[in-house]
Amino acid sequence: MYFARVKLTKTLDTQLFNYLQSYLTERRKNLFNEIVKNRTRYFTVVTEDVYQLHNTSAVMRTCDVFGIQDLHIVEENLGKRIDKEIAMGAQKWVSLHRYSKIKDCVKHLKEKGYKIIATTPHHKANRLQDFDITTPAAFFFGKESEGLSNTVIEEADGFLTIPMYGFTESLNISVSVAIILQTLVEKLKNSDIDWQLSENEQKEIVFQWTKKTIKSVDEIINRYYLKN
Repeated sequence: MYFARVKLTKTLDTQLFNYLQSYLTERRKNLFNEIVKNRTRYFTVVTEDVYQLHNTSAVMRTCDVFGIQDLHIVEENLGKRIDKEIAMGAQKWVSLHRYSKIKDCVKHLKEKGYKIIATTPHHKANRLQDFDITTPAAFFFGKESEGLSNTVIEEADGFLTIPMYGFTESLNISVSVAIILQTLVEKLKNSDIDWQLSENEQKEIVFQWTKKTIKSVDEIINRYYLKN
């Protein structure tokens, strides 16, 4: 399956980028440049109608920790409920994609070349340590109580389970995401796979991080264009 890298929607304004970077300390600029090198879109994470808002926040923070640039959130049955509950600043660093229909999310990711991987303890699933990383994958996580919808199960290219040895057969969603990403991201980075973002993607992401870091950035940008 061909993996289509994300294309930028517009050309980066290099002069504006350099101008905004002048508002950052050298330490912050160096930090951005170092972190973006470890970002990836080879894997991505999807949450479907997660009820507990703090779980969505925790998943976003986990994506940031393990270098996953994109988080896809489907809010088909619960409505758009996460705006006030994306905690600890992770929304600055992770690209959030929101959908009102699970079918739209699945279709979009398949068109981008991702395998749809349903995380579930109830199907004949690949064990985490045996998961094949040679194709980009989107990992779907479902509701706390019910798991993933039938739509995801039917559309899935594969299933993934975390080995468990106790009476409890499920984990908190943020814990599940952390275990899967820690295992598979490490495996990915130790492979020969080209998992890093393209140079243009890295620049665009640093540009977005820069804008989100600067106070009153809209006013600063408006003044810049008035002068130029």
